[in-house]
Amino acid sequence: MNYDAFKKGYGARHKDIARQVFLANQENMRIKKEKTAVANLEKILAAVFSITYKKGFQAMSMRDLSLKTGMSLGALYAYFPGKEELLSIIQDQGRYMVKDTLDRFARQEDHPLEKLRAVIRAHIFLSELFRPWFYFTFMEARNLKPAGFDAVKAMEEHTQKILSDILEEGEAEGIFRPENHELTACMIKALQQEWYLKRWKYTRQKITVDMFVDHVLAMVEGFCLAVKE
Repeated sequence: MNYDAFKKGYGARHKDIARQVFLANQENMRIKKEKTAVANLEKILAAVFSITYKKGFQAMSMRDLSLKTGMSLGALYAYFPGKEELLSIIQDQGRYMVKDTLDRFARQEDHPLEKLRAVIRAHIFLSELFRPWFYFTFMEARNLKPAGFDAVKAMEEHTQKILSDILEEGEAEGIFRPENHELTACMIKALQQEWYLKRWKYTRQKITVDMFVDHVLAMVEGFCLAVKE
């Protein structure tokens, strides 16, 4: 599976994610017409990512968001009561996207090696498809309240456990060598984050996402696979 195949098969686009945000939070929104709400949420989310990439979420004002979206402050408040709630909405949706995708791809394969490949590819390809979400949720996690930060840590542990469980399963079947699988999962996670956090390095080297994934897989397999006698 390369990136183009993943993107085609994944199906969801930014408008679809905005729809998920609306459906998950519509009880707290004053706008009840889905088509209008989704269009405006897509605009709001794109504006948040654009502004915060340059100056950070805490420095962003509601007036900044109003100017960027062309929506009045009153119109913005119809979707969320304030910046803290907006931050929570974005973080919740980002975690859902990752968990849902990785769980789904982990279930698609039975063989531990193919399962490991599928999960690593899915995570990196998803971060390519929705890079603004990944960059934002990582960089702004420090601004969450304690409960929100605990949810971030729980999500980190969940995604790493998917990897360590696959490695342990593979070791039991003689596919992967005995190792500290929790630590290996942490290292794989760091490699996955490298793609969306430090893209400038790979852009300069003209590295595509498919090239990056192939290199990560080669490194991981070289370390994890059991040596055949």
